[in-house]
Formats: sequence, C-alpha cells, structure tokens
Amino acid sequence: MKDFPYTESKDTRSGFGAGLHELGKTNPNVVALCADLIGSLKMDAFVKDFPERFFQVGIAEANMMGLAAGLTIGGKIPFTGTFANFSTGRVYDQIRQSIAYSGKNVKICASHAGLTLGEDGATHQILEDLGLMKMLPHMTVINPCDYNQTKAATLAIAEHEGPVYLRFGRPVVPNFTPADQKFEIGKGIVLNEGADVSIFATGHLVWKAILAGKLLAEKGINAEIINIHTIKPLDAQLVLESARKTRCVVTAEEHQMNGGLGDSIAQLLAREEPLPLEMVAVNDSFGESGTPDQLMEKYELNEAAIVRAVEKVMARRK
Repeated sequence: MKDFPYTESKDTRSGFGAGLHELGKTNPNVVALCADLIGSLKMDAFVKDFPERFFQVGIAEANMMGLAAGLTIGGKIPFTGTFANFSTGRVYDQIRQSIAYSGKNVKICASHAGLTLGEDGATHQILEDLGLMKMLPHMTVINPCDYNQTKAATLAIAEHEGPVYLRFGRPVVPNFTPADQKFEIGKGIVLNEGADVSIFATGHLVWKAILAGKLLAEKGINAEIINIHTIKPLDAQLVLESARKTRCVVTAEEHQMNGGLGDSIAQLLAREEPLPLEMVAVNDSFGESGTPDQLMEKYELNEAAIVRAVEKVMARRK
C-alpha cells in the first residue's frame, strides 16, 4: 500500500478561499457573491482586495442565483458562496430555471456539506446535494478531497464554460495531494494500484479510503484506491478499467446512498459490467447534532466501515 505523508491538516473551504483570491488576481472577469457568510466561505481576502467585484446579497440565496445568472450575460464569471444546504435545496428552482436550463456560466460554490458540519445538526447537514445537482442537465459536479485539491478545482472551474457545483467542507482534514497539481475535470486519480478490490471514494472519504487501504494491506488485501473528485461527468473509462480488473467494487462518500457517487457507479456497472458492489454512505437518514468524528462513526463513514464493505463484497465476487 502506497504511503501518503502530509505535514498539515486544513479545511477544504480554505482551499476555495485561496483559489478564489488567486483568481481575483489573474482573471478580471471573476466576480464573487455571498449570502452573508463571507467568513464561513473564506472569501475575506477576495472581498478585501477586490471590493468592486464582490456582491453581498445577504440572506437572500434565491436572489443571489438570479443575480449570478444575469452577470454571466455581461461576460462575468460569478462564484456564489453559501452553505451547501442553502446553495442547493433552498434555491433549486432558481438553479434549474435560471442557470442550468440555459447553461449559464455560474460557479455554485458550497461549503459545510455533509455530516461534518457537525453541531449545527440535521437541518444544515445536507446529504442530498450531489444528487440534486448531478440530475440537472449541463451541470458539472465536483467534490474535492483536501485543501490543495479544492484550490486547484476552484482555479480549474473558472476556465470551464458552463455551470458548476463545487462542494467542500468545514472540518480540517489531512492535506496530502500535491500543491502544484493540475486539476482535470472528469478525470479520476488512481492513488494506489491493486488487484483485489476497487475502492472509489470522493471528498472527505478519500482519506478514509487510504486509511482503509492500509488496514486491508495488513490482511493481505491489495486495494485499488481511486479518488473520484468529479461526480459528473464521471470518469467511466477509469471506473470500468479498474472494476474489470478487480471484479468487485466499494464506493465511499459523505452523502446519501441514493443519488451520490455510488449511485452513479452502480448505474454504470449495471449497464456495462454487472459486478458485486457495496456502498459506504448514509442509508436513507437525516443527520443529527454532534462532533464530526462522532457523526462519521455513528453513520459508519470511516475506514472501519470501508474495510467491512470490502470484506463483504469480496465474499460475493465470482
């Protein structure tokens, strides 16, 4: 099992803030909008240095989406910022009608996604957002795994023409991917080559998959671990190549089973290569208040759950 050393843990939302600030320096068409959460979205540096390109909309998320759509008509590249729950569920109609339907070049940037929002509880812990966004035609959906990858993704989506949903989080997590990485939308990354099982993980669960890989190696199981940072478009070629090699698949994500990464891979395999599959995800449940670690353990979104899923799916492999 390959080793992934790191020197610091950082929150992915700060990667977004750093990327947005860099875009402010290099791309005069980039503008930012926020729904009264500048600090939470780490947009402070952009606001300070480029105040004429920042719009504080207040707690009016639907208006923010409409304003962002309008700004694209003049050639601007709007980055909206608020919590993932408010970026999707609260404004789904506006995104569908004003942004996705006409393919507007809006970047919907969403923080505090999933259970790791923690103590704010179930009303804020959206676990359906990837599904909501991936179902919209024209929408690209991205869920990076650490600070460096989130910064790289933020830079990359400015160059991509069309609507994007970029999801990131609140807690600090190991920052293990290269600082100088080139982020390729729609291209998964093989972190560890293996022959016994394919583990496809996204977001915060990528690091958990790496930890699981180490535990599996101690059991003599060589797992292929792949970082699927782009949920849509899915890297179907890479998924199928790995699945055909190992003949069994585990997916891992901080999202509902319905609608997320596992759902996309299950559909692909059902069409192209029916194989045993297990999903590590929230099973048709809302979250609750608690620390991120407590919640990830209770809802079985950790390395131990991935190991159990691997053992179960390998027993079904033919």
